[in-house]
Amino acid sequence: MTKLMIYGANGYTGRLIAHEAAKRGLKPMLAGRNRDAVDALAGELGLSRRVFDLADPIEVARNLDGVSVVLHCAGPFSRTAAPMLDACLAVNVHYLDITGEIDVFELCHRAHARAKHQGVVVLPGSGFDVVPTDCTAAMLKQRLPDAQSLVLAFEAGGGPSPGTAKTSVEGLRNGGRARIGGELRGVPLAWKTRAFVREDGKSRTAMTIPWGDVYTAFVSTGIPNIETYMVVPPKTIQRMRWMRYARPLVQLPFVENFMKRRIERTNPGPSEERRRDSGCYVWGEVRNAAGKEAKLALAAPNGYDLTVTASLGIAEHLLARTNPPGGYYTPSQLMGADYVLKLPGARLIEQP
Repeated sequence: MTKLMIYGANGYTGRLIAHEAAKRGLKPMLAGRNRDAVDALAGELGLSRRVFDLADPIEVARNLDGVSVVLHCAGPFSRTAAPMLDACLAVNVHYLDITGEIDVFELCHRAHARAKHQGVVVLPGSGFDVVPTDCTAAMLKQRLPDAQSLVLAFEAGGGPSPGTAKTSVEGLRNGGRARIGGELRGVPLAWKTRAFVREDGKSRTAMTIPWGDVYTAFVSTGIPNIETYMVVPPKTIQRMRWMRYARPLVQLPFVENFMKRRIERTNPGPSEERRRDSGCYVWGEVRNAAGKEAKLALAAPNGYDLTVTASLGIAEHLLARTNPPGGYYTPSQLMGADYVLKLPGARLIEQP
């Protein structure tokens, strides 16, 4: 029987991961709550499948029988992470997911003591959120061990998947976040802006967003002040600043649901061609109390393609180990600071 389950395999990113896992000969079990979609994908790839939702804890745990690692791909993780994590802990199955949601990282981190005691690895954020940025933070910490502030930024081409877009709608409701003096703090949307320069010398405008690293990079490095930025057009920055005043409207459930339904109707996710023709770029910089700096940048394939290789690499690592030490991990803690550089197409760019 297979040892790897991909839950949410019929979603945009789950399908990409399922196809690559099958190509690697991993023979994953595909799972999800949409019977027709899961059956069709399992038939296409010649893989086993299980169909269940996450409403009944006993039923979820029963469906994990014979599984060693769950790679959870069914967002929004604000609703799905807790029941899947609880089931994994109940039956001693390693838990991975591809979230970028700060509150989910916090939820998983709270399970550290139990996971450690049971020998269960809990690693949320095993994809583009947050592997490249977390590894960048860890490499910078090695270069400047007494760093007191960390800035991370990324440019991701190709457009979002439906799940990512819907999670972004929830982010509008919650506002911005940053790590200030070691504490997670709420900040306004588009709280800060600045420019980052690409390898080709072209400048990119960016704004602060509540990226997962304001949680995970603190766990990985202990750096007390962390800001995370995303490259966006100047008009988007203007819209986000306007959204500060519209947040009460977005917080209304019927408005949020309307926006999510519209995404489902109009956003199929980036095509294979669009992913192939776009990549991602990550910047990182740290500074200590004396003002000394260290900087790094990464170039990598499209974020969804990186999610596929990063998450499966972590899953394979766990499948290959008999008794890995349990507990909550960030990607760099489990796989090493240079893990991202071992992924296809990723390369380090030294910054002046």
